[in-house]
Amino acid sequence: MRLIRWHRRSSIPGFGLGMGILLTALSLIVLIPLAALVIKAAGLGWSGFWEAATGARAMAAYRLSFGTAAIAALINVPFGLLVAWVLVRIDFPGRRLVDAVVDLPFALPTAVAGISLTALYASNGLIGSILEPLGIKIAYTAAGVTLALVFIGLPFIVRTVEPVLAEVGRDVEEAAASLGAGRITTFRKVILPAISPALATGFALAFARGVGEYGSVIFIAGNMPYHTEIAPLLIVVQLEQFDYGAATAIACVVLAVSFLALLAINLVQSWAHRRMVAR
Repeated sequence: MRLIRWHRRSSIPGFGLGMGILLTALSLIVLIPLAALVIKAAGLGWSGFWEAATGARAMAAYRLSFGTAAIAALINVPFGLLVAWVLVRIDFPGRRLVDAVVDLPFALPTAVAGISLTALYASNGLIGSILEPLGIKIAYTAAGVTLALVFIGLPFIVRTVEPVLAEVGRDVEEAAASLGAGRITTFRKVILPAISPALATGFALAFARGVGEYGSVIFIAGNMPYHTEIAPLLIVVQLEQFDYGAATAIACVVLAVSFLALLAINLVQSWAHRRMVAR
């Protein structure tokens, strides 16, 4: 008996053509510009690169950018989880409006966000004028930078956790409760392990975005060298001074840190997936 195989023509290009288009677009948009950046920095030589990338002003900018990005991402983890939990598990009036507001930092121009935050938290602003007599200064400090990064990083946590949390149905919680587990135990041993990879991914995305954020930070940071100058602004300053070598060296350091953060999270996700499959 002869078997007849019917091959249905796909509506999308074949593997070869599709992969060729993918690699071409990826090269033009991502790989070639990044390669040009690395090549330009390599032209400094190792000693020149090290001197430009580890100068006192650059190190101060790294500490501010990396430190505030990490703190803001850590702050956004519990708050983002709480927002995602409310949107997924609670049906309330205005839910769609709140869901749309979460995406506002994605749509809002970052410069508008920076100006708004500065107007609120400056010493003569609506909130800053209340905090200033209490000895709390937000604008033109590292706290202001962190605040801006919390604002732009929150959607990354919410949108990463939300679909994973939706997959953990109420029946799982009910099953844990029927076995005598309390709410805290259920969350800690059932829900949290399921959403931990998503939380880690959201943290890495928020951190990487915070490291490279420019528009929403420069207005509230104050931009004082060695104090409130972020790494992206230092890159722009070096370009304005036509010091392209130093600009590319600093940019390579920022790129490497962001890439390593994303790579680490991908490895964690792969490990968590293998562990889940093994169970």
